[in-house]
Amino acid sequence: MNEEFRLPDLGEGLTEAELVQWHVAVGDAVALNQTLAEVETAKAVVELPSPFAGVVRALHVEPGAHIDVGASLVSIDTAAGHTAAGTEPDAPDTREANLVGYGAAPSVPGHPTRRRRRVPPVTSTAAPEEPPGHGMPRAAGAEERVGEEPGPEPTQEPGRTTRIPIRGVREQMAAAMVASAFTAPHASAWVTIDVTRAVRLLRELRDEIPVGAHHIGPLVLTAKAVCLALARTPSLNARWDAAAGEVIEQHFVNLGIAAATERGLIVPNIKDADRMTLPELRDALAELTETARAGRSHPAALRGGTFTITNIGALGMEGGTPILNPGEAGILAMGAVLRRPWEHRGKIALRDVMTLTLAFDHRLVDGAQAAAFLRDVGDVLREPGRALLLG
Repeated sequence: MNEEFRLPDLGEGLTEAELVQWHVAVGDAVALNQTLAEVETAKAVVELPSPFAGVVRALHVEPGAHIDVGASLVSIDTAAGHTAAGTEPDAPDTREANLVGYGAAPSVPGHPTRRRRRVPPVTSTAAPEEPPGHGMPRAAGAEERVGEEPGPEPTQEPGRTTRIPIRGVREQMAAAMVASAFTAPHASAWVTIDVTRAVRLLRELRDEIPVGAHHIGPLVLTAKAVCLALARTPSLNARWDAAAGEVIEQHFVNLGIAAATERGLIVPNIKDADRMTLPELRDALAELTETARAGRSHPAALRGGTFTITNIGALGMEGGTPILNPGEAGILAMGAVLRRPWEHRGKIALRDVMTLTLAFDHRLVDGAQAAAFLRDVGDVLREPGRALLLG
């Protein structure tokens, strides 16, 4: 008999996804938990495992189509006893255990010529239709929405503009940044510090690490310094719960690392980073960045962050004022390490210096607390032996 596999609940209030690609075709035999397709949500690209064993009879969605939770994806002719335990054919599959983050094909995200299509839900459990004005911008030539800023006058000369759909991670990033900027009162503080000793120590450690192993770099050392400083300034690791009228202090650090990818900015986090040694942080950061760049960040890695570091120095920037990751009290921007004239032991010498910029939620953190945090982080980077002794 035919069983319908419907788009499962992907969590975090997500009501739709875009089909990236099929891994099966009509007539293929599929096994239980075999990957059927990849879909892209506003959070990540995930694989969909089959809840049935059998033969594919029909694919109901084309790559590039947008589908609602509960909409039918594929029909599978199952043999008796091959249906996944506990799965009812007429209900959406809401299991998340086998949803694994995966990289989309390079030709899919952000493709300017792909049409937006919506497959209507086939059961009453699907999410309701989006309200007018929500989601994607209208195509060229459609009527202007209320409150939408008028763009430049259209031109008849081809090739002067390119329209890129706002979707997936970029759409989610934009919404999150707007919500953060207009919800939390941002304030910033910064300090420039002499990191010559840290640079020297990291160079010596790199020379001793076996070929192929992950080396401890400035980001790893800064991550350790941040974890140590947060223990002394818990307000920067807190949350503002407006609904409950409470400040929630979190006694663990899920350290987010801002990562620029082809699909947009994402902030995966290292769970319980404060419990890790320098070598453990080094390995966790290496895995996190490699996975993010490959587009394979698991949705669970994008949830539950408590504090974020953004390494803008890797982009050649000296400093900046970052926007808070929504729900977090602070974000630290690491500037580039620069060789500059600097006062050292009463004389001017060439030293390695770096600027640290802290943006914080002024509802939770005052200026004195921000200054104390920057001082603690700076002390570890000036004297890196502190991290080795304390961690």
